Amino acid sequence: MIDLVGQKQMSFIDLGALRGPHGLVFAKGKVWFTAEAAKAIGSYDPATGKIDWIMGTGQDRTHMLYVFPDAKRIVTTNVTSATVTIMKETEGRVGGPPSGGGARNGGSPGPPPLAPNGDWQLTVIPVGQGSEGFDVSPDGKEVWVANAQDGTVSVINIVAKKVVATLAANAQRANRLKFTPDGRHVLVTAGSALVILNVATRKEVKRLTTVHGSGGIQMQPDGARAYVACGSDDRSWLST
Repeated sequence: MIDLVGQKQMSFIDLGALRGPHGLVFAKGKVWFTAEAAKAIGSYDPATGKIDWIMGTGQDRTHMLYVFPDAKRIVTTNVTSATVTIMKETEGRVGGPPSGGGARNGGSPGPPPLAPNGDWQLTVIPVGQGSEGFDVSPDGKEVWVANAQDGTVSVINIVAKKVVATLAANAQRANRLKFTPDGRHVLVTAGSALVILNVATRKEVKRLTTVHGSGGIQMQPDGARAYVACGSDDRSWLST
């Protein structure tokens, strides 16, 4: 942890067996993270100083992460398995009654009661090879996934939980993907270029070949500028 005001390092957070931490997201006062080597996602509560939730994905190299504002839905990419996992919190037990009340009703003992936050339903969706960078559309209806090895982009309908389009984006070595705040365009960092796609037509509108070794993307809230990290050039790039 880093103290931004004091500009100093604070304490370390021991993740125990949750090896290979990568994606980090802040939501509902907690820090959510992926653990690639453990094939899992966890959340850390700064108020208690403890990891208070862990969910395994069963997929290889669980990598990037998106947590919806209410923390009841989570999306993650699994790079080596070439899949996307959508997690949804349920009010009762997945595939069964909300609690084990059989013994109280004179029947055989059932499973123990659920914790107050219920259970989680996981849906694994096959996409392209090397699924890594992704983003959720501002309206929360679609997930766009950059497939680094295929050079394609998979479009997932979140409600239907299935791929509805695969775009031949020619985006090999894609690292990150980001929607503009207005939801009109998608930016993909793809090796030696920054690829800009039109969301409505699902077509490429511009390819900036001067953006080399591109990586992370940050967008101004008003969408006027995007900042792209160019690792191989040891610099950042500004797009307006």
